[in-house]
Amino acid sequence: MPARVPEVSCRCTPPTRWCWSSTSGAQYAQLIARRVREANVYSEIVPHTITAAELATRAPAAIILSGGPKSVHVEGAPVIDPGVYDLGVPILGICYGSQLIAQQLGGTVARGGSGEYGRTVMHLDSDASAGCGLLAGLPANQTVWMSHFDAISVPPEGFTATASSEGAPVAVLENPDRRIWGVQFHPEVHHTPHGQDVIERFLIELAGCSAGWTMADFVEVAVADIRAQVGDGRAICGLSGESTRRSPRHWSTRRSVRSSPACSSTPV
Repeated sequence: MPARVPEVSCRCTPPTRWCWSSTSGAQYAQLIARRVREANVYSEIVPHTITAAELATRAPAAIILSGGPKSVHVEGAPVIDPGVYDLGVPILGICYGSQLIAQQLGGTVARGGSGEYGRTVMHLDSDASAGCGLLAGLPANQTVWMSHFDAISVPPEGFTATASSEGAPVAVLENPDRRIWGVQFHPEVHHTPHGQDVIERFLIELAGCSAGWTMADFVEVAVADIRAQVGDGRAICGLSGESTRRSPRHWSTRRSVRSSPACSSTPV
């Protein structure tokens, strides 16, 4: 399985406050971006190889580090530029992303163990639900979706473990002073009932993103950007998913409409 996937090929001018999602080779990266957009926050997916300097020029309001198929201990495992942690931009690590935060900032990620796969009961620390952190207002015991072999055993200095499960002693780690959070579980899947609450808590309450973006906004700006790039030329639109089930007649009709250029992007 590849260590990374290319960034979404459709680029448009983002709003003032938006979320950047880094992919570490996980199929869930697209779903994470979709959940962010469902929270009415604009998001883009970029490879984990983006530098802190490049990121700083794009000024996102938040960063999400996705899961990935590799162990943080194997040679060639995806990493991010350590300077990203010093930008002051709120960060949420998911699964591998959480383990990467722990490893790069001086914590310990234990090798092996029994791992956890599927629905798992997670237990919040006594102050986590009542506090103002990532898990505020959530049930003390809740079902989450886990998919991991390694697990964080010791959080980095300055971080607090606020939840645990049978196979993940640090199922959630938080450092509000540095504005960095991590979850071992997958909040983006429907098998985690309170997952969207966690994502929206991070985006809106902790990162300060504005929940005012809609897909209509994206289409309007994307079409304008593509028209500016293509001009009087011709463009090819490649789609997958729902569009592949349309008839050839539909495709030939759409292909002939030059006045409404579409955007070539990875579907979510």
